[in-house]
Amino acid sequence: MSDFNNIVLDLKRKLYKPVYFLQGEEPYYIDEISHYIEHHVLDETERGFNQTVLYGRDTDLYSIVGLAKGFPMIGERQVVIIKEAQEIKELSKSTEGGTDTKDKKKESGKALLQEYLDNPQPSTILVFCFKYGKIDARSSLAKALAKKAVLFESKKIYDDKVPNWISSFLKEKKYTISPGAALVLAEFLGSDLSKIANELGKLFISLPQGSEISLDQIEQNIGISKDFNAFELQNALGKKEVLKANRIIQHLSANPKQTPLLLIIPLLYSYFQKILIYHYLPNKSNAASALGINPFFVSGYETASRNYSMIKLKNIFSDLRIADARAKGIDNASISDEDILKELVYKILH
Repeated sequence: MSDFNNIVLDLKRKLYKPVYFLQGEEPYYIDEISHYIEHHVLDETERGFNQTVLYGRDTDLYSIVGLAKGFPMIGERQVVIIKEAQEIKELSKSTEGGTDTKDKKKESGKALLQEYLDNPQPSTILVFCFKYGKIDARSSLAKALAKKAVLFESKKIYDDKVPNWISSFLKEKKYTISPGAALVLAEFLGSDLSKIANELGKLFISLPQGSEISLDQIEQNIGISKDFNAFELQNALGKKEVLKANRIIQHLSANPKQTPLLLIIPLLYSYFQKILIYHYLPNKSNAASALGINPFFVSGYETASRNYSMIKLKNIFSDLRIADARAKGIDNASISDEDILKELVYKILH
């Protein structure tokens, strides 16, 4: 399986391969690779003659292979990009309502692509963008792609890895960000890397390279409150700052669309789970690695572990499960999200 950075580096060096099959749950890296090929391999004049962009729902493997076997009208090469390739019927896993004839057509289409992989057109760059899944690794086509094409899997990033991804992304763009600001962004924007990159792009417009992105700038440009967010709520709970915690939940309750309750609860669950893990660590010097956090945050978990015993944490997990069920409408006919959050925070703090 090919690596994202190596693929992009080869593309920048103009070391092109005949076939790229980009697949996986995370669309960001697929879009980044295909966007580079679409906008940098051919110059503007060549693109008008030698570049074809198709969508999976509008084509099939017979047509794609036919295009790939063609020759460029001008210049040295042509580019054929298939976006939303997961919608190509021959590559679809669904067989619902299928017939023997349709199944045979699927298999013959795959066989045709495999034959092409054996002898690809040297002047063609063929790119498949297969999002939100991947083809069966056990299939003969997948094995052929692994041997004879650039096969790339774009894996979904875990939530706890998003802050580090933000820091790395900004470093590549020649910006910096504090660990706290990165965590606030991650909690507000989630793990959709394309959305995160787009939001950070708003900051690049007004900030020169070399700048450190602060919470103030995030609040002004992206709309996340630097003082009233889920990250500050967990900090206040960890330190048992009752007044601050209540001010934050009042703000969050007044802006439910910005940070919905069903987002806050799992964040708190993850936070208190880390506190529990911290309790059990035999060697606290390895806390950052064991908890999967930036060393900057370790002192906060040390403080929280003193404020919450393991018995209290057991009760908190029970309270969180009850709040989660109520937020989803289970055993709850009339309690508002605001009241659920207020009751939850009260139980945690007392």
